Amino acid sequence: MANNEKPAVSSTDAVKKETGKKASFPKRVAKWFREMVSELKKVIWPTPKQTAGFTAVALVVMVVASVFIWGFDQIAQFIVSTIISLAG
Repeated sequence: MANNEKPAVSSTDAVKKETGKKASFPKRVAKWFREMVSELKKVIWPTPKQTAGFTAVALVVMVVASVFIWGFDQIAQFIVSTIISLAG
């Protein structure tokens, strides 16, 4: 048979308060900043070497994409000018 137990209460449910009353605006802003700082401390920031590598990859991809778009534009321009010269 299926287990009919109630699900466990999560830690966030235990922290929530159901007062129905909103905190004042400055208190909400202060809480938001405290939570933001807390989350930023959890972030694993890249090393300068990783940042340089990621930047290099991004620049290479941008150069390849721009060359591809330039090439496509040149081909399209040639086709359109050929069609115009044949029709004119």
